[in-house]
Amino acid sequence: MRRVRRLLYRLYEGRIQRRLARGPLPRHVAIIMDGNRRWARRAGLVNPSLGHQHGAEHVEEVLDWCSAAGIRHVTIFAASTENLSNRSSAEMDFLMGVIERVVDEHLTRPSSLWRLRIAGDLDLIRDSTARTLKSAEETTSTCATGHHLTVAIGYGGRQELLDAFRAWIDAETESGTPASELSDRLSADAIAAHLYTSGQPDPDLVIRTSGEQRLSGFLLWQTAYSELYFCDVYWPAFRHVDFLRALRAYAARQRRYGA
Repeated sequence: MRRVRRLLYRLYEGRIQRRLARGPLPRHVAIIMDGNRRWARRAGLVNPSLGHQHGAEHVEEVLDWCSAAGIRHVTIFAASTENLSNRSSAEMDFLMGVIERVVDEHLTRPSSLWRLRIAGDLDLIRDSTARTLKSAEETTSTCATGHHLTVAIGYGGRQELLDAFRAWIDAETESGTPASELSDRLSADAIAAHLYTSGQPDPDLVIRTSGEQRLSGFLLWQTAYSELYFCDVYWPAFRHVDFLRALRAYAARQRRYGA
């Protein structure tokens, strides 16, 4: 029976992939990896935080799917400012340890395709995790494969906008722009240049797992025209077929900018 199920699963995957070959694919996919602890509870794990470990280890596999599909820009939501302030210190310490191990063991290998970038305030996370991420960012800075992975950690969408506005005002002030002229010089491009994700394309598709249907402050500016896809599966159980379904839904939509 299992062999039959695997065969049917592969046939179904192949059918979706053939359809995707005829439709547009996103250039940039952003992922809200939700449902780790709920998955762990459903799996009967004693410590729900183990869901973070399984979820983090699943990232590399999903990145392989993205690369195989020709998607070269991926942003993942690792920890929000609200997570850091509202979750227990024990849970956050466990999560930071998991992130450090996954980054060291998987994302900085010489064979890795992905150039790592950080979006967020590293001052909000523990020092060892911040050092690991900064080191990984530096180590992968020469990666010339064209694959870009942005990790949003210590990230809040509203805080990013505040930081961008402040950085723009500081830059204008330092260049000698009078306060009376600031409003005339303000533009969307000027603000975008000071976002954490400056230089990266905005996401075409945002995927959120676990069945929740909200952005939770994720990339508020950048997702203004993104297509949203909500999946009922918890993140550690997110399968290749679920990923393909998200791409199929994107390909079937007619994108409307501002309508």
